[in-house]
Amino acid sequence: MANVGSLDRTLRFILGAVLLIAPFLPPFAALFAAWGLWKFAVVAVGVVMLGTALTRFCPAYALFGIRTCRVGKS
Repeated sequence: MANVGSLDRTLRFILGAVLLIAPFLPPFAALFAAWGLWKFAVVAVGVVMLGTALTRFCPAYALFGIRTCRVGKS
């Protein structure tokens, strides 16, 4: 059951990809180097955002009853 709409999915995909690769790109590596192991938390958030974009299902949305998707409405 999908609960993530098209615009939401696109934004999650873009932001997830940025969060996934930004800590390892040379221009941003110095910024994230000061964060220590927290940069891996940023990467984990990026992975979760990409996962929810690909599956079109967000567990937090399901928990709170939020739906940004028109498909599957009853």
